[in-house]
Amino acid sequence: MEVSEILIKWYHTNKRDLPWRKGRSAYNTWLSEVILQQTRVNQGLQYYNRFVQKYPRVEDLANAPLDEVLKLWQGLGYYTRARNMHQTARVIANEYKGIFPSTYQGLLALRGIGPYSAAAIASIAFNIPVALVDGNVFRVLSRLYGITTPIDTAAGKAAFAGIASEMLNKQDPGTHNQALMEFGSLVCTPRNPLCDSCVLGSFCRAKALGIAETLPVKEGRVKIRTRYFYYLFVRIDNMVVLHKRTGNDIWNSLYEFPLIEKESPGKLRNLVSEEPWKGNACGKEISPGSHRAYKHKLTHQILHCSFYLVETGAGCRPSSPEYIVVPLQKLKDYPVPRVIDRYLNDLRQEGVLTD
Repeated sequence: MEVSEILIKWYHTNKRDLPWRKGRSAYNTWLSEVILQQTRVNQGLQYYNRFVQKYPRVEDLANAPLDEVLKLWQGLGYYTRARNMHQTARVIANEYKGIFPSTYQGLLALRGIGPYSAAAIASIAFNIPVALVDGNVFRVLSRLYGITTPIDTAAGKAAFAGIASEMLNKQDPGTHNQALMEFGSLVCTPRNPLCDSCVLGSFCRAKALGIAETLPVKEGRVKIRTRYFYYLFVRIDNMVVLHKRTGNDIWNSLYEFPLIEKESPGKLRNLVSEEPWKGNACGKEISPGSHRAYKHKLTHQILHCSFYLVETGAGCRPSSPEYIVVPLQKLKDYPVPRVIDRYLNDLRQEGVLTD
């Protein structure tokens, strides 16, 4: 029996009951793939259900305000994916009349859909025989065939793509691709793979050599960047000052408090004299006792985020038009980075903030 046949048989018996696997909807497949990129299924499932409930059709997502989409996405990180997803939904709704392109190249041309996602949608929704390669597939194939070529090199990516295409079940590519990914998630796991009960054990080179946990191989690590964010939470009676992030940095289109970023740890006595803190505090003293600190990890960045609370009078207004004043009870409607949401939740739990 070929490897693909074994995998598909295993999949039908052991696959998880996940909502996007019911039917072969291009919209649902696409939505799940965008949400599940670098996200655990248990976490992604909650977001998927929220999106499908609020936006059951691609047209519903296309017509939604971006701030609303970002708020629903809040906590997943990688907000560029949410913005791309919203833009692509608009293209499909307006230019394709709500129907996804039914070819691999057509899908690949859409914003935010790369080779992996295009292959997943093409094979699952349209039964197009195109292989996909993600982290799970890299792991399964590297162990199955004992491949030590680093997966983060051009040679490695080409080699694995070739093998994945060779072993693809051309008659049922969607099920084959899902089976391969599911097998990597449940059996051929990064740590403590279930080699003793593996249905592919008799084929597996890594099992025979006892090197399963050393594969796949990566050539190098990306340098981690450390940043220091200092936020001033300005309360004007029952209002709060916000700023919308723009540009190509993290958290584009999300809202935050007046921010000073430093390359190294800063001191309060220096921060209070700098913009935008100085202009937004309206001359009020900022107490060191209001300080709260959080360490927030992103894929290639570590953020040290400090928050200071200052209470100002009703006559205080933001120092620049780029800042807005929002009622506290409306603050929950604005999409914010996870670390700010964490800070606000801590204030609520301690009774410092009620909204």
